[in-house]
Amino acid sequence: MAVEADNKIILDGQKISWHKDRVEAWLRGERIAPITVDIGLTKACSYKCEFCCGKFQANTGHVLKRDHIFRFLDDAAEIGIRGISILGDGESTLSPYFYDAVLRGKANGIDMAVGTNGYMLKDDRLDDILPSLTYLRFNISAGTPDRYARIHGVKEEAFYKVIKTIKKAAEIKKNKNLAVTIGLQMVLLPDYGEDVLPLARLGKELGADYLVIKHCSDDELGTIGVQYEKYEKLIGTLKEAEKISTKDYLVKAKWSKILSGGKRSYSKCYAIPFMLQLSGAGIVTPCGFFFHDRYKDKFHMGNIAEKSFKEIWQSDRYWQIIDYLTSDKFNAHSDCGTLCLQHKVNEYLWELKNGNIKLTENAGEPPMHINFI
Repeated sequence: MAVEADNKIILDGQKISWHKDRVEAWLRGERIAPITVDIGLTKACSYKCEFCCGKFQANTGHVLKRDHIFRFLDDAAEIGIRGISILGDGESTLSPYFYDAVLRGKANGIDMAVGTNGYMLKDDRLDDILPSLTYLRFNISAGTPDRYARIHGVKEEAFYKVIKTIKKAAEIKKNKNLAVTIGLQMVLLPDYGEDVLPLARLGKELGADYLVIKHCSDDELGTIGVQYEKYEKLIGTLKEAEKISTKDYLVKAKWSKILSGGKRSYSKCYAIPFMLQLSGAGIVTPCGFFFHDRYKDKFHMGNIAEKSFKEIWQSDRYWQIIDYLTSDKFNAHSDCGTLCLQHKVNEYLWELKNGNIKLTENAGEPPMHINFI
């Protein structure tokens, strides 16, 4: 596991430039398949995190069944989706089809990844799924039991179970020499400064490959109330945390977003044809900010419980919504939440579309997790 400077793993950037064929097709105006799709398998969650995006993602879709999930995974392979992250607006390990979904996607030739709080992840199933994963990322925002319980809205016993599972996953990876990366992700609010260093040290102790420290996104209404200007007071702490990195363990703050003030350099959303998100209720949307029912008429493309993903992707509605996001009727500065998942890809595509950079062949060895752009 090498550090970001070695171009092995990119935690604050984009990898779409390594998919020259798909970008060229998009520039020609072709209707391309996404490179990366994030899907939730359920909306259920037993945590009540202080920063939860569920506050602005309420919707009334379906409970996804095995057939819905498998049909989506089969469609994904057929149309050329390269990476699927099982994330979403719920805790997907609560789905009875979680383990089967990982294995089915991998059997279909798709790169599979998982983001989870880890509490319901079964230690005795790690041997089954780790060989099929590109990465397993644990969402954890504190390194001590009391702070973990407060931030994630659970009892302290959850902390001990989760760190046990992280350690077990790291041991299996090492003992079996697996390619999967075991990562930790901290969602950082400005008042979580005291939690940064204990978590950075804990990740190293548990044998994780990396800890990424990211900003907290907010919707266009400011529902969570993130005060981005207050991140500046944490610069020293974050730099100290990064010094804990070794040749086998990377601590990385997402500086480009943390210090952005929540601002964008682009006004249109070009990223959606390359990466989109599905709610745990089956709803296909451009991104997680539009999961809420209030966006149903304008941004919901379809539901994989009602229609196959391939049909949705081929539909006029899917492409009409994508065209709207790149039209003069849409303004990413005012119509979107802050610093979305697609942010870095949008920055790159904006510069490319405006002729400020050229699409060229990347030299050297591709970075890790290349299909998760």
